[in-house]
Amino acid sequence: MTAAPVQLGDGLTVSPLGFGGMALTPVYGDVDPAEALRTLHHAVDAGVTFLDTADIYGGGSNEELIARLLNERRDEVQLATKFGLVGTPSAGYTDIRGDAAYVKQAVDRSLQRLGTDTIDLYYLHRRDLRVPIVETVEAMAELVQAGKVRHLGLSEVTAEELREASTVHPIAAVQSEWSIWSRDVERNVVPAAAGLGVGFVPYSPLGRGFLTGTVDVSTLGSNDFRRNIPRFAENAAAANQGVVAAVGAVAAELTAAGNPATPAQVALAWLLVQGARLGLPVVPIPGTRKADRIDENLGALTLNLTPAQLGALDAAADAVVGSRSADPNWVSQGRE
Repeated sequence: MTAAPVQLGDGLTVSPLGFGGMALTPVYGDVDPAEALRTLHHAVDAGVTFLDTADIYGGGSNEELIARLLNERRDEVQLATKFGLVGTPSAGYTDIRGDAAYVKQAVDRSLQRLGTDTIDLYYLHRRDLRVPIVETVEAMAELVQAGKVRHLGLSEVTAEELREASTVHPIAAVQSEWSIWSRDVERNVVPAAAGLGVGFVPYSPLGRGFLTGTVDVSTLGSNDFRRNIPRFAENAAAANQGVVAAVGAVAAELTAAGNPATPAQVALAWLLVQGARLGLPVVPIPGTRKADRIDENLGALTLNLTPAQLGALDAAADAVVGSRSADPNWVSQGRE
């Protein structure tokens, strides 16, 4: 990979594309641990060194998987993990905790599972509405002072929550869902991050696979997490084929002009351009189980979209139907 590293906030420098570890858990179906480890090694070999996990992915097994990579290649990786959710994505969540006592417990458990002394970027996974966010961030800041964490991040916070948190300690990154079909963060959260010098790490930048045009919602497995998301319901998914068609049309147009492109590359390239248009560093973290998809995603870094193509994609995004979350309060959109 020839693209230059990207500096998020608080001096944190990462690869220009990251890797979302949740895909290597049973949340979308069964996973082969040996293949998962090979995929992680291939990501780092290819230059995707910004690895994202969380303590609840696979009930901790995702951190343990990444530990096997870190055991050989810790110095090559920028490691991000998260805390705050109690439960698992597939079985459901039972609580959200942001109290200081839990912050201290959670980081020690993650460090043990990961087999490392320091986490490069430690996120609050979801806001605990029972605890003032400044109290949670104060406890997180103590982890920086103790050397257990290098940088702090927040996931799915509102603009106001981000501003409050930033009065306590510099925030390196906000991680929230952002893609062509999930643009609600552009109204408030993204401008706040840009103004504060905070980077943005979009999760599900390919719409949990939907934007690639390869997802048939009628065939999703019974344990597939996407069954719980309103926009993946059959009626909404049918309506949302318009955005899939627009992404596919741009990919076909580029390919016909001698610049081969896939829908996934177009969706990622749009997001990178959107970050530049809105004035902040953006590092998407697509997840995959397959090594060749990592190589495909990296192609987005050198893909050039024309103003007309960007306009067509922007227009298609406006017609998306259905919430991106089963519980509006679960994401920033529902609390703004």
